[in-house]
Order: sequence, then C-alpha cells, then structure tokens
Amino acid sequence: MSKTMMHRVVYACFLFLLACSSGNEKTSSAAGGSDLSKFKLSEINGEIIDLAQYNGKTVFINVWATWCKPCIQEMPTIESMQKRLKDENMVVLMASNEEPEPIEGFIGRHAYDFRYVRLVNMEALNIQALPTTFIFNTAGKIKFSDSGYRNWDDGNNIKLINNIINDHEE
Repeated sequence: MSKTMMHRVVYACFLFLLACSSGNEKTSSAAGGSDLSKFKLSEINGEIIDLAQYNGKTVFINVWATWCKPCIQEMPTIESMQKRLKDENMVVLMASNEEPEPIEGFIGRHAYDFRYVRLVNMEALNIQALPTTFIFNTAGKIKFSDSGYRNWDDGNNIKLINNIINDHEE
C-alpha cells in the first residue's frame, strides 16, 4: 500500500471515530432478549434499587453524564415528554455511572423533575455512547434503544413511547 493510500485510510478512520463521538449518531432497534433485570441501579446514596417495583410499568432509562453536552441538551425534551405522558403507566429514570458528588452538583444547578439514579454496571451493559436510552415494556423486555441526542418531545417519539406503553410492536 502506498504512503498516500495509507494516509487516506488513517484519515478516514480518524473521521469515523470523530463522528462516532459527536453524539449525533442514532442506532435504533426493537430487540428482544435483553431485559430490565440486567440493569443494576442504585439511589445516588448507594442504596440498591429493586427493579421489581417497576413490574407492570413501561420503564424509560436514559444513560447520561454531567459532562456530556448532548445528554444535557436532550434533558428538556425528556422532561417535556415526561410531562406529556404523566398519566401513563411509565417511569423515567435518569441513570449516570458517575460518583454521587458530580450528580448531586448537577441536580443542584438544574431544576429538572427527574428521578436520578446511578448505573452500577455500565461496563457490563456495553454502552458505547452517551446519551443512550432504553425503553422496556411492562414485561421488562427491551423494546427500544437509541444512542445519541434525540428530541423526546417530538410527535413521532411520543407515538413510539405510546406504542410501547400500549404493547404495540414498533
């Protein structure tokens, strides 16, 4: 391989990696097999959360970080979606694997009405990008996952969530 060709390959790889970290990519799927019980969540103070309390509810988990710009940009749309769907049988959990201090600092600076939790086993879930959102049906089966920024208050996304809430296949 010529030097010029090698430089082009390296440059193409660099651009690919840069695009992957921008937070704009979307990977949507309605996959079976994974389920809510694979997630290990705790309260900010470290108390383990029993996910059985969500049996029979649609569960929306957004994995985010205090330093993640697309995560923070997406939060107002999640809050708006949560308000629009407040009468539905659904819970919204905002999960970060960060230590309690930065999460508590973020909560103190932002007035979102979220249930913030810590994701204890992020590495085991093989989450590759932030934000990443998972939606589980009332049986705890994953019905949707998406990486990157998404406008959750958009009509198509509200319809998607309602379909999951009502057990319709997407």
